[in-house]
Amino acid sequence: MKKLIISLSLLGVFFSGNAFAQTETSGRTEVYQQTHTLTTELKHTKLKVKFDYEKEQMAGEEWLTAAPYFYPTDSLVLDAKAMLIHEVALEKNGTKTPLKYEYKNDMLKITLDKTYNRNQDYTVYIKYTARPNEVTQKGSAAINDAKGLYFVNAQGTDPDKPTQIWTQGETESNSAWFPTIDKPNQKTTQEIYMTVPDKYVTLSNGLMKSSTKESGGLRTDHWTMDKKHAPYLFFMGVGDYAVVKEKWRNIDVDYYVEKEYEPYAKQIFGNTPEMLEFFSKRLNYDYPWSKFAQMTARDYVSGAMENTTAVLHQESAQQKPGDLIDENRWEGTIAHELFHHWFGDLVTAESWSNLSVNESFANYSQYLWNEHKYGKDIADFGLMKDSRSYFMDPSNPTKDLVRFNYHTREDMFDGVSYTKGGMILHMLRNYLGDDAFFAGLTDYLKSNEYGTGEAHQLRLSLEKVTGKDLNWFFNQWFYGSGHPKISYTTNYEPVKKQVTVTVSQDQIGQNFQFPLAIDVFENGKPIRKNVWVNAKEKNNFTFAVSKSPDLINLNADGVLVAEFTESKTPEQYLIQYQNSKEFLSRYKAVEKAGENETNNATSLKILFAALKDQNFRIRMKALNSLDLSKADQAKAALSEVEKLASNDPKTLVQGAAISALAKTKDKKYLPVFEKGMSAVSNAVKANSLAGIAAVDPARVASLADKIDLDDASEELMAELLPVIVKNKIEKQMPAIASTAAFYPFLKFQNPELGAAAEDGFNWIMSSDNLKATENVTKILSQVKGQIGSNPQAKMMIVQILKEGLAKKMVVLKANPSSPTIHQQIDLINKVIEAYQN
Repeated sequence: MKKLIISLSLLGVFFSGNAFAQTETSGRTEVYQQTHTLTTELKHTKLKVKFDYEKEQMAGEEWLTAAPYFYPTDSLVLDAKAMLIHEVALEKNGTKTPLKYEYKNDMLKITLDKTYNRNQDYTVYIKYTARPNEVTQKGSAAINDAKGLYFVNAQGTDPDKPTQIWTQGETESNSAWFPTIDKPNQKTTQEIYMTVPDKYVTLSNGLMKSSTKESGGLRTDHWTMDKKHAPYLFFMGVGDYAVVKEKWRNIDVDYYVEKEYEPYAKQIFGNTPEMLEFFSKRLNYDYPWSKFAQMTARDYVSGAMENTTAVLHQESAQQKPGDLIDENRWEGTIAHELFHHWFGDLVTAESWSNLSVNESFANYSQYLWNEHKYGKDIADFGLMKDSRSYFMDPSNPTKDLVRFNYHTREDMFDGVSYTKGGMILHMLRNYLGDDAFFAGLTDYLKSNEYGTGEAHQLRLSLEKVTGKDLNWFFNQWFYGSGHPKISYTTNYEPVKKQVTVTVSQDQIGQNFQFPLAIDVFENGKPIRKNVWVNAKEKNNFTFAVSKSPDLINLNADGVLVAEFTESKTPEQYLIQYQNSKEFLSRYKAVEKAGENETNNATSLKILFAALKDQNFRIRMKALNSLDLSKADQAKAALSEVEKLASNDPKTLVQGAAISALAKTKDKKYLPVFEKGMSAVSNAVKANSLAGIAAVDPARVASLADKIDLDDASEELMAELLPVIVKNKIEKQMPAIASTAAFYPFLKFQNPELGAAAEDGFNWIMSSDNLKATENVTKILSQVKGQIGSNPQAKMMIVQILKEGLAKKMVVLKANPSSPTIHQQIDLINKVIEAYQN
């Protein structure tokens, strides 16, 4: 599962403040969440389903083969949420014998015909109706709804939205569309007969065995899955999709996209075969399933989901050339969901408490893929972003990676299970070495294949391979919470020609032990010292040097999960930038220079040098830090920035350079901006439009239509939102809505952008624009799990929506015959009600 992530650039600063650290879960009594007791072992699940588009329900028949897990039993208890149960029978040799059953509180308890012993199979037949809109369980921050089966535009009333059906099982929601034991430590083979309108395609787990035309314009597709997997990984998808086909070895690799995106499907998903090959070789375990398909979904309730052989992605995966030429922002998610087919699908977390063995690995797969495909620097950039998102949430350090005291299972889908877990695996890999680490993963997979796993089993596999005792590491990082907070001092003794580095752990609570990379700079050159920090408050390390070091750089390789307090001079950051081998050290030096550029010539020297850096992320960071309206910066950097705007091989850098030129407000750059408006790249177009807005604002409205902002990145939207709002470009109003909805949070970290977003929000609420209002309410509904857990943030959202509602009432009064204004008012009222419940 890839979480639905609303960037911390929108929410993080607000939530990281101490004033807002309290959540609605504060003070709850901790409850031990034991692993589900296995009373019954599922063997095979056979389903026949047919959809009622008008009622948004599903008629189902199920043949469930099972046996007692160990102890004899005369009953079968199944999860079955919000269903109508019509018939329950024992099926034997084609004959059905009615069985007694009790159905209440979403549980179906069936009395079998006799007491069955271990390995004595039986098959129960159930006829039922699934009613997903009657499901009462709620979603979470990661998965914002939990009704299992979703009908999208089922009656076809929205001309701008396709009709689709898709399912979402994690955590325990598939029992809303078929009765099962909806726990991660159950596994079963499956087959599904799906009867659908013949105009639609279907997708499910495994392979399609047959497709049969039925009367009334219907068709039945028969999908079979002959390897067992967890019930939450069952999937059905139905819709009017284009199917783009590729191969990896002899395995089908298919991409299901809306037909508008068919020409770009291979640009979006086309690295999948290479990923399959890379991960298979890296893990020394070939992809274990019969196919690999990926489908996009409208109104999806999360980011993406690793349904076995049938991954589902939210619609943001669909991108056009203007986005893809800049960066395929969904590539990491594709890697994430594919890697789950080993860690999550092949070996499944035996309980939600051990979610780390699913999600931490999937998170780390993005590092592995970037390292393989684009190099270590690009992988380290992603690692840095992950670490900052983890540190930004003040609740993260309070949670163990493996924890049995969560309030609800959805609480496990957080920055600890994902980002911290991935960083912990990176530390473990660096501690053990590549050969040992990956050999241990192979052993873990082979030892637990088609079964379940937990962190202890991972430890045992790694210990088996390496011969090392890893209890200290797992106790500290998997079964403990927090991270080191480190400060340090240095003392040079000229007589002994030694420098002593004192490393202090300043966090409250436990001290940590860990390896630490320290770079000691002499004559500008780094000498790497790898030391071991013991679990105590202070550790001293003494190194022989020829003179007082120019610089001491701790965590020089960026591996340790820790916060560092340090006070380096601009001159030391210049040395760090010029001579460090590691991307993260160089990037940090440029970042610090950007914070100091106003008052320090050395900091400017770093920024000017970084314009020519080999890494495009560093070039972008330098460009974003410059202010070419200042004469000294313009004199030194304009020539190089002009070259980057025209010739940099990365369009994202071109866009950043154009943005830097726009700060000059010099009309001589108007031809550069005009040329940029004809580029393929959305980053170049957007920054060129902002440049034109700065020097010739009268032309903005006529040019804004050239940019497709439907799938714009947050960075792009931050650049264009002020331009769109200031110039009241109504066609782009829906595009800014998802950003404008967060204006209270934006104002905390970027007052100027926050003010523009507030103007944009008020503009939307004062207008009769259904699409823009839908986008506001949709995004706020999606993040309710994140925002709704914070009382202050929750009240803030309710307040701005009530103010927006008042503005919509004014619009209604002025135009009572509007065909959509009542719909807009209803949308806002529903979100207010959701936040108040």
